[in-house]
Amino acid sequence: MKTPSSSSHCINIDGATLRAWPLPMPSGDGDKEVRGHVLIVGGSREMPGAVILAATAAMRAGAGKLTIATGKSVAQLVAMSMPEARVLGLVENDQGGFAADALDRLDPVADQIDAILIGPGMQDEAATARLVAGLLKRLEGSGTSIVLDANAMAIVRGDGFRFSQPVIMTPHAGEMAHLSGASKQAVCEDPDRHAADAAARWNAVVALKGARTLVAGADGERWQHEGGNVGLASSGSGDTLAGIIAGLCARGATLAQATCWGVALHAAAGAALATRLGLLGYLAREIPAEIPALLERFARPDDAPV
Repeated sequence: MKTPSSSSHCINIDGATLRAWPLPMPSGDGDKEVRGHVLIVGGSREMPGAVILAATAAMRAGAGKLTIATGKSVAQLVAMSMPEARVLGLVENDQGGFAADALDRLDPVADQIDAILIGPGMQDEAATARLVAGLLKRLEGSGTSIVLDANAMAIVRGDGFRFSQPVIMTPHAGEMAHLSGASKQAVCEDPDRHAADAAARWNAVVALKGARTLVAGADGERWQHEGGNVGLASSGSGDTLAGIIAGLCARGATLAQATCWGVALHAAAGAALATRLGLLGYLAREIPAEIPALLERFARPDDAPV
């Protein structure tokens, strides 16, 4: 299926776009291997919940197998909260980041995964950047889809950085300012330019999150989604979006497809929760449970626009 994209204007991520861009579906007799294996690296002593939210969302998006790598101090908690997952405990440093031997611990898993999400709930930006750099090198040429969120995105800070193969990045305006060196006000005033420039400069699919979310590809492709509600602006919401995207990647979606579908599903889940519970006060942990039904709804030919 041809990717609906344009370098001259933004394509709206709506029902028609998604129906013309169907997600890969496993065969009826396929097993969990066919649905894809996702590895989520994240969490810390202070934020163990972030990796749980992301992992739950990845499974709700249809991934078949789940491995979580998190801080050793919280690994048992995460394992009890996610009985579907294999959980690896990584040694932590005094700043709450992962110690230098984390890459060795993850090395055997690297050949088994289809997608990896790095970042939710991680602390110690410097230690995280070192781990991301090592994982990128380890996964180069493997075909594994890579999603960077939160602290993991900081690897791009500094002049001249460019990924050797495209990855997905999911910054909000404040994070984009931190990564690019621009002010948050400048990002908010011209999000289209900042998303497009970042995607081209870093060789990434960039989802610049907001009430209007911009998705930009490294080759100039651009998409937009409008209609997210303010209820999604809450702790943990971004972790669920990153997890949804990673789960779709594990199923075999392209980077751009997983990002666009993920943005639409996340926004639609917020709309459904706002209808039932009210605009403010629904929780990020409630978002993933909405995803399976929305996947079915979006796939129907007579579906209403997103």
